[in-house]
Amino acid sequence: MGRGRQKAKHTKVARDLKYYSPPTDLTALQRELQSQRSDSSSANGDGRAEDSDDRADENASSVYRR
Repeated sequence: MGRGRQKAKHTKVARDLKYYSPPTDLTALQRELQSQRSDSSSANGDGRAEDSDDRADENASSVYRR
């Protein structure tokens, strides 16, 4: 007799967890993403990332010119 109730309870808990969706604070997410962008751009403060991208583009275009 106890197994049926226990299984039903576990099924109910599993269903509740599966369909649970907590409220999403989109403004907090936007602030977090913006702070990550500013952190990554300040880490490359000397502009090396952009220079290496430009050099890669130049190398790729010179290969196609041959």
